[in-house]
Amino acid sequence: MGVQVGDIIEGKVTGIKPFGAFVSLPDNKNGLVHISEVSYEFVQDLAAVLEEGQTVSVKVLSIAPDGKIALSIKRTQPAPERGPRPSGPRGAGGPGGPRPGGPRPPRKEAPPRVWQPKPTMPQGDLSFEDMMSRYKTQSEEKIADLKRVTENRRGGGYSRHKG
Repeated sequence: MGVQVGDIIEGKVTGIKPFGAFVSLPDNKNGLVHISEVSYEFVQDLAAVLEEGQTVSVKVLSIAPDGKIALSIKRTQPAPERGPRPSGPRGAGGPGGPRPGGPRPPRKEAPPRVWQPKPTMPQGDLSFEDMMSRYKTQSEEKIADLKRVTENRRGGGYSRHKG
């Protein structure tokens, strides 16, 4: 009798890793219970929940063509009953109960963001020539920034124009 998908069988934990537990099955086969398939509760450390040599009931989730067997411990147990989902913001008391440290405080509504032009520098008592000189300098800086950005997008200094 071989192991088939959907079977619930007894196995023995042979190794515990940070990502899951290896389980020895009948017919000299081995499978892996991923950490997410150990319990319906969040599991930080598998060694706190399982120990080597422990006999566990597992459900066969899949068998890969290369022979790797995916197992689940939590699917052999009834799912915990959950009350109605809260209608508040996501994560406030979502699946698995309230958040550690209590519920999240309600969000403060931020005022809508409205575009504001940059404040202009005070002109003071500048002559027409000084204002034109400042405008020319700012324009040249903006053009240099624009060239730098477009050259970076093209791959660092590549230009179609020769000259």
